[in-house]
Amino acid sequence: MDALPTENTLSQINELIRLDTTSRDSNLGLIDLVATRLKAVGLDYTLIHNAEGTKANLLATIPALDGGTTGGIVLSGHTDVVPVDGQDWTSDPFEPQIRDGRLYGRGTCDMKAFIGVILARLPELVAAKLDEPIHLAFSYDEEIGCVGAVSLVERITELGLSPRGAVVGEPSSMRAIRGHKSMNVFKVDFHGVAAHSSLPGDGLNAISYATGFARFVDEVSAELRQGPRDEAFVEPTTTMNVNRIDGGIAVNTIPSLCTVFFEYRSLASVDREALTGRLRAEARRLEAQMQQVHPAGRVEFTPMAGAPGLDTAADEQIVGLSASWGAIAVDEKVTYGTEAGLFAAAGIPAVVCGPGDIAQAHAPDEFIELSQIAACERFIDRMIRSLSR
Repeated sequence: MDALPTENTLSQINELIRLDTTSRDSNLGLIDLVATRLKAVGLDYTLIHNAEGTKANLLATIPALDGGTTGGIVLSGHTDVVPVDGQDWTSDPFEPQIRDGRLYGRGTCDMKAFIGVILARLPELVAAKLDEPIHLAFSYDEEIGCVGAVSLVERITELGLSPRGAVVGEPSSMRAIRGHKSMNVFKVDFHGVAAHSSLPGDGLNAISYATGFARFVDEVSAELRQGPRDEAFVEPTTTMNVNRIDGGIAVNTIPSLCTVFFEYRSLASVDREALTGRLRAEARRLEAQMQQVHPAGRVEFTPMAGAPGLDTAADEQIVGLSASWGAIAVDEKVTYGTEAGLFAAAGIPAVVCGPGDIAQAHAPDEFIELSQIAACERFIDRMIRSLSR
């Protein structure tokens, strides 16, 4: 029979699920809950808010027995979840429910179970005679492009914490994942000139130029599929897609605005700056064409989100450590992006290892197997023993 998680752990996870932290809304309710748990065991913490003050990252350090706060291991997770709009759920997504050995609810898999296990183990973490510190790093807005983790990792660097490794608890079925692609999202606004459709010469059709840019993205995408490959990925090449186009107000009006949204996910060997520069240059070329027709034509190229890929070497300490704590050692890379790339880019070797199957993330009736939560408990318990005297 599969092991089951403790009642305390389930209680912590359930409280987190009941807090709706959909990315479009605030996460401060959840951050307050975590802060309360930390204060209860005598731990200090730092909040890093967004510009509007409506969301926050939380950073806390459980010091070593000698009081040291440098080095050690980061346990990282994001606090936000994706929307449930338009999804057909058989139970309330924000009221956790156990059925047939599974815990259902938004965020059960991605990734409040991981955070809940950590909260349940706070007394053990504080009581342990740690040889090195353990850092807790909880971020906002991961689901819209690893937005909050940028300032969170920057703060870790500014404080000189210098962790020797990070475990990012995204759902990986407790496998230690060493690699994933980068994530890069862009919005390109084509500003034309409105006119009656019977007088196209008086206007500048934004859709025409936007669709030209979309064709260029497809051309680059086709090139990338013939470029560098990494067979560890299901999709072995860098991928690029136009995923949304908004434009026009009426069938009898020359459109003055059209917006193209596109993204790419690149292999570690691909120069992200150069690739983005190529797309930006095409936008400038089209803008010049538009201004030859009408001086009011212009193009705005806006990066919306981005995070580097992950390519942790097999011989990095964090890989061996995670395996010794119970992670399943695999030579696999995953298609989804995580905040692990940000840690790696800051010189903190990272693995992705957390409970749950990514196939359940973002889906209606999201769930996590109770046995996966229990496996995560064992992982954290072994980590505590391993890092203690």
